[in-house]
Amino acid sequence: MKAYPDRAAADALLIEGEALNPGPWGNHSRYVALCAEKIAEACGMDSEKAYVLGLLHDIGRREGVKHLGHVYDGWVYLNRLAYPDAARICLTHSFNTGNLEDYIGRFDIPEDQQRAIREALNACVFDDYDRLIQLCDALAGAEGVMGLEKRMGDIKARYGHYPQEKWDKNFALKAYFDQKCGCDIDELLAGCALK
Repeated sequence: MKAYPDRAAADALLIEGEALNPGPWGNHSRYVALCAEKIAEACGMDSEKAYVLGLLHDIGRREGVKHLGHVYDGWVYLNRLAYPDAARICLTHSFNTGNLEDYIGRFDIPEDQQRAIREALNACVFDDYDRLIQLCDALAGAEGVMGLEKRMGDIKARYGHYPQEKWDKNFALKAYFDQKCGCDIDELLAGCALK
C-alpha cells in the first residue's frame, strides 16, 4: 500500500474536511499543493506525491479551529488511515527548524500530545518533501501565491510574532530549491492559479 493517497482520494479527503470545518484553509492547501507540484516537477521530484502532500498538510483543520492542535490531529488522522508519508507532512510542515517551540500560534493541546509531537519531530530527519511543503506553506495563502516576505509578514501581523530563525530558514529553503530547480521559484510560480 502507498504511504499517501492518490490525487483523487486526497481531493476527497480535503473536500470532506472543508465540509466539517469550512474556511480559507482549504484553498490555502490547494495553493500549497499547486506550488509543490510545480517545484517538484522542475526539480525532478515526484510531482504527484508533492501535490498530494501539499494538499493534505493542513488536513487536521478538519477537526475545527485549532492552532497546534491541527498538527496533532492531522498526524493522528492520516496515520489512522495508513498514510504515514502524508501524516509525517502534517507533523513536519510547521517546524522548518525542527523545534516545537518555534510554533507560531497557541499551544492548544495537552502536554502529552505536545510530548508526542516533540518526540516524533526529534526522530525525524527531514527529506526534500518535508522541506518542499515547509517552503510552499510559507509561500501560499488562501488567495494565491504570495511570496515569502508577504506571507510571513501576514502571519506576523496575525499572530504578533515570527521567530527570526524560522524566517531565515524559509529563505534558506527558497535558495535550496532555487538551486535544485536551476531557476528562481518566484518566476516558476508566477501566474499560478486554481482551476
